[in-house]
Amino acid sequence: MSALLKLLNLESGADADTWIGPASGPAGKRAYGGQFVAQSLAAALHTVDADRPPTNMHLQFLRGGEAGDPVEYTVGRVFDGRTAAARRVESRQGGRLLTTTTVSFAAELPGPEHGHRSDMPWDPDSVRRTGPAGPAPSMPLDELDIRIADDMSTGEFVRRLWWRATVPLPNDPTTHTLVAAYVTDVYMIDPALQVHGHSMKARSHRSGTTDSSIWFHRPVRADEWNLLECRSPAAARGRGVVTASLVRSDGVIAATMTQEGLIADR
Repeated sequence: MSALLKLLNLESGADADTWIGPASGPAGKRAYGGQFVAQSLAAALHTVDADRPPTNMHLQFLRGGEAGDPVEYTVGRVFDGRTAAARRVESRQGGRLLTTTTVSFAAELPGPEHGHRSDMPWDPDSVRRTGPAGPAPSMPLDELDIRIADDMSTGEFVRRLWWRATVPLPNDPTTHTLVAAYVTDVYMIDPALQVHGHSMKARSHRSGTTDSSIWFHRPVRADEWNLLECRSPAAARGRGVVTASLVRSDGVIAATMTQEGLIADR
């Protein structure tokens, strides 16, 4: 099993509705935030019928995690209705609360649809393979092709992050959704610093995600090219907000994301 798929393969815990997420390693390093996003969603999915895919999730980072230690996820069954469900997920290491998450699920219903781009910016194959915008010791970067192109041609800073998994993935749509959730925290808060000419690479500011939200619209294939197009509309009080669209290579907007992050002066 690939390192990426192993991270998404949770085991049953000691109690009902408790799941254990494997460590990402290496020991002594800070865990990558996307690990908690994907594993929290995976834990919630274990308690919901397959005909109710996720519609949205909201995760709050309370403490940083240790990459070398497994994570315990406890799922609370908040609501189960005829077509919808809601879950609350808490993650812990050594009894310390790290994140809290709410996830909503719903059966697909007919209705108006929109969210398609007629043109896509650039060809990802023409962008140099760059990896994330900062150090990521606990990410299996050999299994993810990440290419970043920053653009200020309009006067607004826009980050276009192309990504795809390079390891074989099963056809199960849930796995592809989990991989997409995992990638969403690839230093997406960096655009809030880039607006001011700074970067997470420079370590000139205290930075990190404090809150992450995703709204799931359409299925995504994680082994094909996908685009995260990110902008930062506002920043104040040592925190910045970044919004992003997850766009498939066919122009379909598969998800909408918002993150708040710390960008305080050191």
